[in-house]
Amino acid sequence: MAEARERATDLERALRAAVRGGEVEFGVQDRALMTMDASNYRRVPLGVVAPRDDDDVAAALAVCREQGVPVVARGAGTSIAGQATGAGVVLDFTRHLRAVERLDPDSRTAVVRPGVILDDLRGAAGAFGLTFGPDPSTHSRCTLGGMIGNNSCGSHSVAWGTTADNVRELEVLTYGGERARLARGGDGVPERLRTAARSLVQGELARLRTGFPELPRRISGYALDELLPEKGEDWARAFTGSEGTLGVLTRATVGLVPTPGARVLAVLGYADESAAAEAAAGLLPYGPLTVEGMANDLVGDAARASLPRGGAWLFVEVGGDDAAHALSEAEALCRAAREDSTDHRLVTEAAGQRALWRIREDASGTATRLRLPGMAEDAEAWPGWEDCAVPPERLGAYLRDFRKLLREYGLRGLPYGHFGDGCIHVRIDFDLMGEAGIATFREFSTALADTVVAHGGSLSGEHGDGQARAEMLPRMYGPEMVGLFNRFKDLWDPAGGLNPGMLVRPEPIDANLRFAPLPRTPVDVEFGYPHDGGDFSAAVRRCVGVAKCRNETASGASVMCPSFRATGEEKHSTRGRARLLHEMLAGEVVTRGWQSKEVHDALDLCLSCKGCKSDCPVGVDMATYKAEFLHHYHEGDARNPGKARPMAHYSMGWLPRWLRLAAATRSVPLLNAGARVPPLAALAKRLGGLAPERDIPALPRTPFTHWWRKQPGRERASGTPVVLWPDTFTNYLSPEAGSAAVRVFQDAGLRPVVPPKQVCCGLTYVSTGQLDRARAVMRRTLDRIEPALDAGLPIAVLEPPCAAALRSDVPELLGDDPRAARLARAVRTFAQTLEEQAPDWAPPRVDRPVAGQTHCHQHAVIGDAADRRLRERAGLTGDLSGGCCGLAGNFGFEKGHYAVSAACAEDQLLPSLRAAAPGTEVLADGYSCRTQMDQLGGHRSRHLAEVLAAHLHR
Repeated sequence: MAEARERATDLERALRAAVRGGEVEFGVQDRALMTMDASNYRRVPLGVVAPRDDDDVAAALAVCREQGVPVVARGAGTSIAGQATGAGVVLDFTRHLRAVERLDPDSRTAVVRPGVILDDLRGAAGAFGLTFGPDPSTHSRCTLGGMIGNNSCGSHSVAWGTTADNVRELEVLTYGGERARLARGGDGVPERLRTAARSLVQGELARLRTGFPELPRRISGYALDELLPEKGEDWARAFTGSEGTLGVLTRATVGLVPTPGARVLAVLGYADESAAAEAAAGLLPYGPLTVEGMANDLVGDAARASLPRGGAWLFVEVGGDDAAHALSEAEALCRAAREDSTDHRLVTEAAGQRALWRIREDASGTATRLRLPGMAEDAEAWPGWEDCAVPPERLGAYLRDFRKLLREYGLRGLPYGHFGDGCIHVRIDFDLMGEAGIATFREFSTALADTVVAHGGSLSGEHGDGQARAEMLPRMYGPEMVGLFNRFKDLWDPAGGLNPGMLVRPEPIDANLRFAPLPRTPVDVEFGYPHDGGDFSAAVRRCVGVAKCRNETASGASVMCPSFRATGEEKHSTRGRARLLHEMLAGEVVTRGWQSKEVHDALDLCLSCKGCKSDCPVGVDMATYKAEFLHHYHEGDARNPGKARPMAHYSMGWLPRWLRLAAATRSVPLLNAGARVPPLAALAKRLGGLAPERDIPALPRTPFTHWWRKQPGRERASGTPVVLWPDTFTNYLSPEAGSAAVRVFQDAGLRPVVPPKQVCCGLTYVSTGQLDRARAVMRRTLDRIEPALDAGLPIAVLEPPCAAALRSDVPELLGDDPRAARLARAVRTFAQTLEEQAPDWAPPRVDRPVAGQTHCHQHAVIGDAADRRLRERAGLTGDLSGGCCGLAGNFGFEKGHYAVSAACAEDQLLPSLRAAAPGTEVLADGYSCRTQMDQLGGHRSRHLAEVLAAHLHR
């Protein structure tokens, strides 16, 4: 152990001396973040280098070569076969080498660095009516270097081919330090390598001409046949798909294709998956851009409502010169498919197309958690046989054999994917935690490899071989061809330093499984984790690494992950935090368990916005994991004393108590006066652990409940009773929202009922990890609200995060109390209450455009469909901002968080407000959102209840 540490120290020292521009990172957190990609595998690297230029890459390779340390190049880490993990030095290209250096619309080419994100290239090319054809579902975060390493494809490959079909020239560095320019003809290849490779090809012409299956998605193995003389000796194509085992890419020239003037999405319904698969190949003669397939078992109820009648669907995109041409082409295709399909739908508007494509693109995550009939919790499913491909005309027969094999082994999976290319994605519910399950994994993999080969297919149709499939390559190619792969690797990398264990001479498919070091029994936790069988480890395992949280721009109404967009650092993404929690449970790299400083530091900038709970395809709920961690971090255990809580946990976490005390002692005027005196305010903020940049909000003189008790005739009022929940924020900080809601409810024929004693959801205690206190508050609340629950009354909650806490946190922390679930079921938002309890009420017409913010917790836990409908009926037009306001309750007020909080607001919210037309109504139901808009932009906003109340009886 001491020798290994000394070796790592020497390596780090040498790299720091050699790498001049980039970063060299050997810390616990840095290594833990790179142990996994999106596969089943895990390797712990010695360190990470983020090169800034070609010289840094060369320097890092030289040091590693001298010390005999392996190197793996890494982009976004979304590889599904394990090829983005390594035990040596990881080269992280996502930080600096990510430029589109040149774009030539005349030659339709672009020169890019390996770390450029695909959507950035597509955005730059789009200005000239061009795009890069291959588009995997991870297009918003995957890198061109990773795509070239894996020979990625995507949904448009039926029209525009694979990445290999679109590369023109590659610049690479070998492990030995040689520079090569790879293109057709091989003039830029070092003489030693070119001569040896030509000799290998000339000696095996017959085998190379006949040993590769003919199909559009043959990704497995090295593309040695691209070096045949009749193919022009295309070195760039031969290198593409080599998974970083031959050289390190530093620059690429890629081809671009014209984008259609218009697109129409034809969604075709079929009786079942086999029928859709059988029909896919028959649509290819009509020149579609995509032919994607999904079956009924992968689509939720909400999404199914937007699809045509059927048990399976083909998503067929058709292009045209203009909208009329595209529609005509799509109609012709649908007419041709009418005999086999059950129904179809043509989607012409861009927003509708995006919504439907999102169903398909999220499948790689949603398929990882299978909600099976009769099960209360989600079943785990994993990649491994993620993307086999067969000739498209064989797809239906292959799927039937595949389903039969699943049944024989007692396994379940949900196939979907690129039906037009014969490529199927699937996650299978292997038990990779137990020896018997791992043995089944190996046996099934062997049997499935034989089935794929029997249908003339490729073990990999998109994601590469890596460790997941490479052991089975002899079954596809035979030992002689695999021997040629080994010889080709040795020509490039005789020392075996680049990504060893991948593609050639692979490690067994059941070695290095990422689950191996995890605890086999559930750890003692506070939340119930009902969808994970009460197992915190299973909850953390939800993150499979597809990295949707690494999107650098929020799309539509999405929220996840605001802190990553603010910092750009992996440790501040949902995936990064999940990886650190995984390593905390594993205990090999992160060794201090719940007292881990590395995990604490990464979670510190988590806003607890809950955006990942809905936006993550597998429902990772980092806000809950953070609350769990903070509880243990500060509570400690018998072996480790807890860490002292920061003062902000007392000032902000105990906010309900302080506000109640201020109201009871009638000290609000004094407190407000003190907050206006700069020295006193600065002292208060310093003592409370608050951000000095923040203003202390003024407190209203009269809480909502005090105002309510003074209302004449409230006890004798008529109408349908509705409990109006006096949450802390409404009661003490924005009572005008409460009084406005009373007026609106009464106008709608409802009779508001306010609990006689204080009730609280416990949110501020949860967000600061004070879970014992949160439970005590919640139990007291249940005691006080029980009569309303017994009476079956709906409970209207005006503050969205409080409604979300009542819906999710309370039942998860009080799983032993059936009243918690009853309360959760009774909770409604302001808009939901009106829609359900007063469906015939007509809201006043406001007739204004809107801007503002949908609260993150409402987006994640409850949804805003009822709010949208209510706004529409009131003539409030337009959409509210997606993303996160950045204040997020206590987060934005805590010392050290102001810069990130402000950056989050600048991501979407503040620009949308600055762009709003005069007369726009600024809406925000969340007190934090309203405070952020006021403090950072001087924008006055109101709760929807206030806006409607102001327009009553006009």
